Amino acid sequence: MNSKIIKSCIKGIHGYVPEYILSNAELEKLVETSDEWITTRTGIKERRILKGEGRGTSVIGTKCVKGLLKKTNTNPKDIDLLICATVTPDMFFPSTANIISNNVGIKNAYSFDMSAACSGFLYSLVTGSQFIESGTHKKVVVVGADKMSSIVDFEDRNNCVLFGDGGGAVLLEPSSDENGIIDHILKSDGSGGSYLCIKGGGSKYPASLETINNKDHFIYQEGKRVFKFAVTNMANVSEEIMLKNNLKSNDISYLVPHQANKRIIDATAKKMGIGDKKVLMNIEKYGNTTAGTIPLCLWDFEKKLKKGDNLILSAFGGGFTWGSVYLKWSYNS
Repeated sequence: MNSKIIKSCIKGIHGYVPEYILSNAELEKLVETSDEWITTRTGIKERRILKGEGRGTSVIGTKCVKGLLKKTNTNPKDIDLLICATVTPDMFFPSTANIISNNVGIKNAYSFDMSAACSGFLYSLVTGSQFIESGTHKKVVVVGADKMSSIVDFEDRNNCVLFGDGGGAVLLEPSSDENGIIDHILKSDGSGGSYLCIKGGGSKYPASLETINNKDHFIYQEGKRVFKFAVTNMANVSEEIMLKNNLKSNDISYLVPHQANKRIIDATAKKMGIGDKKVLMNIEKYGNTTAGTIPLCLWDFEKKLKKGDNLILSAFGGGFTWGSVYLKWSYNS
């Protein structure tokens, strides 16, 4: 029996955002808002929207995975598992992960979706890494992608300014050195579910004329309650993983936070004791792409990351779900 401890590491990353840009100036024409109001409260200047009839989250995921396989020179037939983190699946079933796998030629693997809202990518990353660590899998693809425009009411000025479409995918393989995913803390609290949810469309409230008229198929959010939970828990879990691993602020190369709100990100960085230069942020370009924000951020700043860099990935999402992952970056671009 091989007693050697196997670590999982990210060997490559690729992202995708749709071409269409929805700016704050354009939103001013749709709802009563302003660029100044949006920017001050969220840090968002624009977001991407996936246009076209019959184009779902699998379009985003497929582009991410195709780019990833090409970039890492990986044969799709060598992939053992694909996990897709999303709250906007193409349909209830088959899973969006199945659709993506079929689109890119992944034929010797199994695949499934994971739903944990904005924490979905972290949940999926940890799940995928544990298959590598078990020694049973050699190549695992983890996708975080969402078409949030499909569940946003563009007459609701409080929500429509926040969300965009996009995603990213990473390839996980066994680590050959000390780099890789070191530790994680994942949490959830179902008592917060009613503050951020989509009421209609599930088995409890199936689609009906009433649910459509009530706009129950769009995101419902009690903003102040969610913000309070997010600020506290995302900041606390980021500090907790540092303490657990005896990391000081000087040891951290970068915080890679979920891109929901600049004020939440700033509070997390402050709790960790790190300055702005150590915070990777692209919220101004893409808004909140839910499960897509962290892989998109890693992709955007990939050339900045160096082998051995200590990264803290941190997220908070509906459910409530939240968590943090500590990893050492595994390669130089």
